[in-house]
Amino acid sequence: MPERNLNFDEVINRKGTDCLKYDFAVRRGKPEDVLPLWVADMDFRTSSYIEDAVIERTRHGIFGYSEVGEAYFNAVAGWMKRRHNWDVQREWLIKTPGVVFALAMSVQAYTEKGDSVLIQQPVYYPFSEVIEDNGRVIVSNDLVLGDDGRYHIDFEDFEKKIKENNIRLFLLCNPHNPSGRVFTKDELITMGDICLKYGVTVVSDEIHFDFVFEGEHTVFANAKKEFEDISVICTSPSKTFNLAGMLISNIFIPNRKLMLKFRRAVDAAGVSQLGVLGLVAAQTAYEKGDEWYDKMLAYVRSNLEFVREYVDKNLPGVKLVKAEGTYLPWLDFRGTGIDFKELDRRIIYDAKLWLDSGKIFGKAGEGFQRINVAAPRSIVKECLDRISKIL
Repeated sequence: MPERNLNFDEVINRKGTDCLKYDFAVRRGKPEDVLPLWVADMDFRTSSYIEDAVIERTRHGIFGYSEVGEAYFNAVAGWMKRRHNWDVQREWLIKTPGVVFALAMSVQAYTEKGDSVLIQQPVYYPFSEVIEDNGRVIVSNDLVLGDDGRYHIDFEDFEKKIKENNIRLFLLCNPHNPSGRVFTKDELITMGDICLKYGVTVVSDEIHFDFVFEGEHTVFANAKKEFEDISVICTSPSKTFNLAGMLISNIFIPNRKLMLKFRRAVDAAGVSQLGVLGLVAAQTAYEKGDEWYDKMLAYVRSNLEFVREYVDKNLPGVKLVKAEGTYLPWLDFRGTGIDFKELDRRIIYDAKLWLDSGKIFGKAGEGFQRINVAAPRSIVKECLDRISKIL
C-alpha cells in the first residue's frame, strides 16, 4: 500500500484533541484565539504506515506490559546507519520515555548536588530546568552570533569554563536548538578533545538530527573513536515523525560504566517498560517511513526558504539567523529597536501569536523569537503577516 499522508499543505484542525499546542492557551496565560507556532511538534499527519501499524495493534485489544525484540533494534540501527553513517550495538541501547527525561537521568547519574553542569545558551530551556531542578548549577559557554549570521563556539571560553568550574558533565545540543547550528565534525572534535582532557562526560541531545539543511550531521560519538567512552547519545523518532505524544526515545551509551550508571538512575525513577504503541510507532517509522520523511523534509526546507525571503522583504530590522538545521527558525528582532518585553506583548496581544520568546532560552536569547515552520505554508505565512503588522 502506498504512502497516503503526503499533502503537507492540508490544514488539519487539532483543536479539541487535548493538543498542548492548540488547546491550552488560556491555561498557559495566553489569549484563547492565539495562533500557536511554539512547541516543537508538526501540524502534519505522520506516515500512513505508522498510522496503520498503530491502528492494527490497537485491534488486538490487550495493552499489557510490552518489550521489543531484534526487529526493533534492527529498525533503529538501520536508520542510524543509512541516515547517519553510524554503526550502533544493541548493548548500547536504553529506551526512555523522552530525551528530556534522559537529560535529567544523566544529571542524576553523572553529577552530585551542587556540581556545575555546562550548557551553551541560548539553548532549549529544559536543559536549564533539569540542571536547576536537580540541585545542580548552570554554567554556560554562550554561543556567539557572528557577522555571518551564524552562531559560533568560543572554544577558549569553553575550556576555561570547564577548568574553572570543575565541570564533569556537558549537555550538548546538536543540531542546536534554537540557534539552528549544525556543528561541524571539526567543531565536535575540538570540544570532544577538551572534554577528554578534563574527564567530562558529554550527553548529546541529537533529537533534531534528521533536520539538516546545510552541512552534514555528525553523531558526537562517531566524530572520533575515543569519544565513545565519554558519550551518551540521545535520539528519538519523535521530532522526525511527529511522535512526541508516543513518549519513545533511544539512548545509546557505548561505555559500559556510563551505561550502568544511567540504567541505575532510570531504575531509581521507576521506569521499566514503555508504552506499546510508542514502540510500534518507532519501529514502523524506521522500517517504512523513508518516503514520508524525505518529502516532509523537502516541504520544511521550502518553508524555511519562504521565511528567509519574507523576512528580508517584509520585516525591517528583523534578521533570520542562518538555519542550518531544525524546523525552528530563530528570529533576531534586536534591530527593530523594540524592547524584548514590549516585543513579547505585541506578539501575544496585538499579533495574537504564541511563539517561544527568546528570553526562556537564557539571557543570550533576549530580543529573539523562535517559530515553528513544520506547518502548512498558509499557517506560516499568516504568522509572518501578523508579525509584519505589529512592526
